Amino acid sequence: MKSQTGNSCGKLAGFTLVELLAALLVLSLLALMSYRGLGAVLDAREHVRSESDKWRHVATFLARFERDVQLASPRPMRTATGILPAWLGRPATTEEPRLEFSRFASIEGVDSARRLAYRLNGNQEIELWLWPGVDVAPDAQPSRYPVLTGVSQMELQYLNADLVWADVWPGSAQDAAIPLALRLKIVLASSEEIVRIFALKS
Repeated sequence: MKSQTGNSCGKLAGFTLVELLAALLVLSLLALMSYRGLGAVLDAREHVRSESDKWRHVATFLARFERDVQLASPRPMRTATGILPAWLGRPATTEEPRLEFSRFASIEGVDSARRLAYRLNGNQEIELWLWPGVDVAPDAQPSRYPVLTGVSQMELQYLNADLVWADVWPGSAQDAAIPLALRLKIVLASSEEIVRIFALKS
């Protein structure tokens, strides 16, 4: 009787091979589920970070663009070949900057009055062109800086005295030095469209 009881206790204390394999299978499934869950969390966090960075850059660009156009000056630009209008909005077909204008010094006084321009280049970047002043010497070239990347399209329109939106500026000899307002539309490479209207101090 004692030997039988001892053998029975020994059998209850161990695990069969089938039980071990089943336990390993369950643990493997739990580990796989945990790995996939962690991967989904990391992917979501990376997506949120990327989206946050994108919209922060867009907001920074719009703030700079608004500040520049709000400081637009009615002063024409003198060059070696002639005089350019104070505000020059070119058609989309040109390779030159879409928008070029004279600008007062900033209110903070951190820079001087100068000529600047915005252009969408072939690398899906909006470039800022900066000349050293309002009047340009014959050999003066603008400095170029990308201010927003990942842009597939940029459209500009200008509000004239008849409250009509025009694609170029000046559209006629009667147009003022600066339009009443500017409408900016940009389409990001990720397909989002952003439209902003800026009232100008013409």
